[in-house]
Amino acid sequence: MVFYLLMTSMALYAAQRFQAADSVAGFASSAFIIGALLSRFFAGPLLDTAGRRRVLVVSLAVFTAVSLLYIPASSLALLLVLRLVHGVAFGIGHTAVTAGAQALIPAARRGEGTGYFTISTSVATALGPLLAVLLSAGGDYDGVFLFCAACSAAAFAVSLFLRLPARQPAGQPAATAVAGGPGGKQRAWTPRTVLDRIVEPAVLPIASVMLVGCLAYSGVLSFLTSYAEQRGAAPAAALFFLVFAAAVLTSRLFAGRIQDRRGANIVMYPALVVFAAGLALLAPGVSMWNVVGSGVLTGLGFGTLMPCTQAIAVNQVPERRLGTAVATFYLMLDVGTGFGPVLLGLLVPFTGFEGMYVWLGVLMLACIGLYYAVHGRKRQAPVPA
Repeated sequence: MVFYLLMTSMALYAAQRFQAADSVAGFASSAFIIGALLSRFFAGPLLDTAGRRRVLVVSLAVFTAVSLLYIPASSLALLLVLRLVHGVAFGIGHTAVTAGAQALIPAARRGEGTGYFTISTSVATALGPLLAVLLSAGGDYDGVFLFCAACSAAAFAVSLFLRLPARQPAGQPAATAVAGGPGGKQRAWTPRTVLDRIVEPAVLPIASVMLVGCLAYSGVLSFLTSYAEQRGAAPAAALFFLVFAAAVLTSRLFAGRIQDRRGANIVMYPALVVFAAGLALLAPGVSMWNVVGSGVLTGLGFGTLMPCTQAIAVNQVPERRLGTAVATFYLMLDVGTGFGPVLLGLLVPFTGFEGMYVWLGVLMLACIGLYYAVHGRKRQAPVPA
């Protein structure tokens, strides 16, 4: 909720409160994602050494404090610093709670459980932007920040009572695993050993599929409103996101069960095709039927991709590497979401919005080949209960 509330309202707040230029106002919004992206590099090792619950509680305490500090922030520079810190706290806390949830889900029901867990995102996607508009009506943003602080405090309070599964110890002491090998022989720190500590290589192939998916979806998040306004149909964007959220919610109630029982391929290939069709359907225009149809197809496709690929990623690693695996997965998502608008912004002047959505549809069709190469061609035996 906090993420979507502030992503929706922060650019306009920076422009109105501090007379920020459009580029700086945009950075005030995206600095949160940059902070979250940076946190993914150390969140995994932090979770795997300090423990999930401890990290979650501390990150949510910071998350709550920063939500309140927006109110007295008296300069644009301070606002940008707070956005970065807020993003770091979000990235660490999000990794902690996701790793804890994945540790709770039985391996044989990984797809189903991940779908249920990510339903929370579907609800926030629908309600967050709507509440941002209502609470900031008249230019009073204190209500937005106070509501964000209340949400954060509620999450912090819940975290105090959570009992997340303890991380399974590695086969050797942490000091030996990091600084030394068997028999106490010291292993030199190299870029490779450092990289192994902060990134889980086994997750990168399937996460690359989600990186492409998030890049494509960023074309909707960042440009659909401008496209609708250009066509004189501004309400179409709001209608799209409501339909999209409902479709995502629906997909996460059944896609995971199918994945667990019949394998990932039976879910992933249709999801990629449906997502591609939903993006391409925006190219002809933003009439009501186009928007509704695209919202349904995009929601079903993208809403299925995220929990399905996350379940595949988590099943690639032992439980003791779960924190690093989740951080690596979301690192790739953040890269796609964060840099997608920049790349697509360079494309739009040449193709227009219509052409951009056609090419995004083509990109997702090409992603079928990427998925086949990294996972789809592998023999998929059912996960034992």
